[in-house]
Amino acid sequence: MREAVRLRSRLQLLMSTTYDVVETLVANHRRFLSFIEKRVGSREAAEDILQDAFMRGLDSASLREAESAVAWFYRALHNAIVDHYRRRGAESRAIEQFASEPRRDDELMETVCACLRNLVSTLKPEYADAITRVDLEGVKPAKYAEESNISANTARVRLFRAREALRRRVEQSCGTCADHGCLDCSCR
Repeated sequence: MREAVRLRSRLQLLMSTTYDVVETLVANHRRFLSFIEKRVGSREAAEDILQDAFMRGLDSASLREAESAVAWFYRALHNAIVDHYRRRGAESRAIEQFASEPRRDDELMETVCACLRNLVSTLKPEYADAITRVDLEGVKPAKYAEESNISANTARVRLFRAREALRRRVEQSCGTCADHGCLDCSCR
């Protein structure tokens, strides 16, 4: 019921926007797009901003006269550009904050399936050693190869095979939690 009322009022508002206003705005499309693109530096972003502004402008009760529509629309575009930069700024700040947070390997290891270390010990000794050193302790594969007196290529192959063997063991042991993630694993 509420949706029908909203739709009816929106239609009445759109009908009150005269055909001349819409025609004027569409006729100035290229000028509007150029205005935005110069300020945001991207054609795609400019098109998105313009599309949003057109939709908001057509919904606005302020747009009823063709003479003032262009001036009003430039003000609306200016506000849309400001909003665009605010959103980008907020996104950038969030990304920077996340990137600057110290990486906590302890927290990461707590979320790893409780059975993982037990399953690693069931692998062939060279596979268990490769996974333990490289994946769990964070040793670089080249350093692992050097410490194990094997070539770098052999180390890569061993790691691949060890990970595949561990994947199969996790699937056998943990069943469906292996497919959906082992965050709250209760398998033994």
